[in-house]
Amino acid sequence: MSRFLALIARDLRLVWRRPGDLGMVLAFFAIACVLFPLGIGPETNLLQRIAGGVLWCAALFAALLSLDRLFLADFEDGALDLLLAAPFPLEMAAVAKCVAHWLTTGLPLALLAPLLGVAFDLDGAGIAALCLGLLLGTPTLSLIGALAAALTLGARRGGALMALLALPLCVPTLIFGAGAVEAATTGEGLATHLGLLAALALMALATVPWAIAAALRQAGE
Repeated sequence: MSRFLALIARDLRLVWRRPGDLGMVLAFFAIACVLFPLGIGPETNLLQRIAGGVLWCAALFAALLSLDRLFLADFEDGALDLLLAAPFPLEMAAVAKCVAHWLTTGLPLALLAPLLGVAFDLDGAGIAALCLGLLLGTPTLSLIGALAAALTLGARRGGALMALLALPLCVPTLIFGAGAVEAATTGEGLATHLGLLAALALMALATVPWAIAAALRQAGE
């Protein structure tokens, strides 16, 4: 457990040395969300109807922005070789990096989203559903994005290829996340959507780290 926490702390320190990366992710999320109400106009009913889909799509694209260097820095400076040779399960190292990514990307996006939900005239229930949905859904985005980053490690134009691999796998999370916001704004029950988001996160946690480890071993050969 101490090694697991040490890996998380190491990645957090690396992120805080480059605060511009986090600022870029949050700025992209905010700008992308604000542009829609400005372009559509003060159509309250229309804004509420599209709020869930727009906010979740913007969060997904913002999360992808920070994934291109998730393993690339370790690959370039030789830290990946140390992880491969260390007497520590590579799967746990992959989980640690995903946790660090979520703490520096998914969690800030979930905390910023309620402020942006006001621009879409979401009520309290809709904002709560948006925040809870992002807290449950962004871990899945981090895990799937990390898998795509591991699979494209060292490839030319890896960023574009990573997006092509990750986006289709993120569609179920996107659907249920946006559905939770819509259910909350229409007065329907959102427990089903939140439960499905949690189930997707647990399923990804149980399977994706092994695939990430296999991809990293392949890249390290």
